[in-house]
Amino acid sequence: MKLSARNVLLGTVSGITKGAVNAEVSLTLKAGTPVTAVVTNTSVDNLGLAVGKEAHVIVKASSIIVGTDLHDAKVSARNIMCGTVVKVIEGPVSTEVDVEIGGGSTLSAVITHESARNLGIKEGGHACALFKASSVILGVS
Repeated sequence: MKLSARNVLLGTVSGITKGAVNAEVSLTLKAGTPVTAVVTNTSVDNLGLAVGKEAHVIVKASSIIVGTDLHDAKVSARNIMCGTVVKVIEGPVSTEVDVEIGGGSTLSAVITHESARNLGIKEGGHACALFKASSVILGVS
């Protein structure tokens, strides 16, 4: 399977909480990083998700927000992963920022050039990648 989404990370389901329509699925990535996804109960059932099962976490680069100094931030995004900026590709409108979050995993974000400049994003610098639980797509092999 080939995807246009830049961010595909392998995790293990660590918990599922079902609501009336949607379920909150907790996963743990290889380096122990937690990820939360909100998907429909039908998706949980169709994918056969269960605690201990491996699943792919898929997030479009355009769904990732980049920030700095966010370790104590209070935000509504459930997924905050901080690390080292390993690549920056600047364009006149958009900038691609790759953040290594541990365990060999990297998240790619596409943000505006102006935002990258205002944040002082540079290779080797520190940054955090944020994304909402509802921005996560789950997949299984």
